[in-house]
Amino acid sequence: MEYTIRAAQPADMEQVFQLIQELANFEKEPDAVEINKADLVKHGFGEEKMFHCFVADTSEGIAGIALVYPRYSTWKGPAIHLEDLIVSEKMRGSGLGTALLDEVVKYGHNLGVKRICWEVLDWNEPAIEFYEKKGAHVLRDWDVVQLDEAGIKNYIESLK
Repeated sequence: MEYTIRAAQPADMEQVFQLIQELANFEKEPDAVEINKADLVKHGFGEEKMFHCFVADTSEGIAGIALVYPRYSTWKGPAIHLEDLIVSEKMRGSGLGTALLDEVVKYGHNLGVKRICWEVLDWNEPAIEFYEKKGAHVLRDWDVVQLDEAGIKNYIESLK
């Protein structure tokens, strides 16, 4: 199946949202998605653009996305974070993931970033192999640290 990689448009966000939910299901967290299509439109295309999204457009609709946002490394300087690279299950193995990653790397290069970073689940061996084959370093000695919404609220309360 042929596809085109392009910058996402607000009208794509319904299909982008569906792919995000498909990823949540794949990662065994079907109830974890708290955003909706309106949030994606507001945050990706509003006054304060919080992310940039590429889509893989096919004759059957959006079959993949790569969503990135700016970061800053105190050691390296400007960076971007690849939040998600999602390829619909039916399109895995088609080269679409490579095409999306290629677009992210070109985007980062054009921005002059010093690093492109992302996370991958330690049990997702096909993704790990894919990224390593592309030259990425999987830093297995680093742990992801997060404060979720409840954690932020509890932290703020503990300051009072």
